[in-house]
Amino acid sequence: MLGQQVSLAAGRTFAGRLVSGWAGPPIAGLHLFPTPGVVAGIPEDELQAGVGLTHARTRTLLAVAEAFAHVATPADPGAFPLTREELLAIPGIGPWSADNLDVRARLEPDAFTAGDLVLRRALGGVTTREAARRAEAWRPYRSHALFHLWNEEAYSKG
Repeated sequence: MLGQQVSLAAGRTFAGRLVSGWAGPPIAGLHLFPTPGVVAGIPEDELQAGVGLTHARTRTLLAVAEAFAHVATPADPGAFPLTREELLAIPGIGPWSADNLDVRARLEPDAFTAGDLVLRRALGGVTTREAARRAEAWRPYRSHALFHLWNEEAYSKG
């Protein structure tokens, strides 16, 4: 949620601020990301000021944290606890966010974020519709192609 509609650098900055402000004590010298319960318990104004988020993004982050804090942890450590429909029911979560979670958290091999700006730039500045059309040839491994295109775009910047 921290990386929605912002650059990678901004998303990293927001995540770093969240970790700096609310992570627990370091484990082996590393700070873990705050748990959903911790994030859900942060007062809205404190979270917004501490991380530097917009009001709408702060509300979305709190809603997502609340949803994750109140769902049972799946028995399978690789399972994702919320369905796509449950995610889309959270205010501020749209198809791009749900698709991105399918790619990154669910590790769905055929998930695809056709509207992703970096992807569309890597494909030569195409529209979302054109990105989706081109990606049909990559089924059933569109997320793998997506990672390659993201990496290509990142490394082509030098």
